[in-house]
Amino acid sequence: MQIRLFTIPILGGELLTEDLNVFLRSKKILQTESHLIQEGNSTFWCFCIKYIEDTSAKRATLATRKVDYKEVLDAESFARFSQLREVRKKVAQEDAVPAYAVFTDEELAGLAKLENITFANMKSVSGIGQKKLEKYAKFFIDQDEKSQ
Repeated sequence: MQIRLFTIPILGGELLTEDLNVFLRSKKILQTESHLIQEGNSTFWCFCIKYIEDTSAKRATLATRKVDYKEVLDAESFARFSQLREVRKKVAQEDAVPAYAVFTDEELAGLAKLENITFANMKSVSGIGQKKLEKYAKFFIDQDEKSQ
């Protein structure tokens, strides 16, 4: 358990209030205490927040980050990546599964970087296992042979 204190003036504390709200949304809150304090002409809220890190929120944030493969891949690899996405789309439609169930964008980017797509080379791409190879490799190997 950790503790964090926030002191927010009654007048002009909008930015600090937003900081508090951002903090509260990003943590698993165990307990909050608040006190209205008046000292001379100043009045402010003091919040004591007891919390633990919410690791699931961090994982969700990391998982939702989008990668722009046009920036990550060189021009030639990106062109292959685009062709492979079309193949994936057709295969996914035929199997009535989401496209990512065939291969993820990250796996397709790995395939696009390969000089030649072969059954053996596909094994070297992170995330592509034996079952995916058995089920989908032929479609991508065929596409690679056509494009060369």
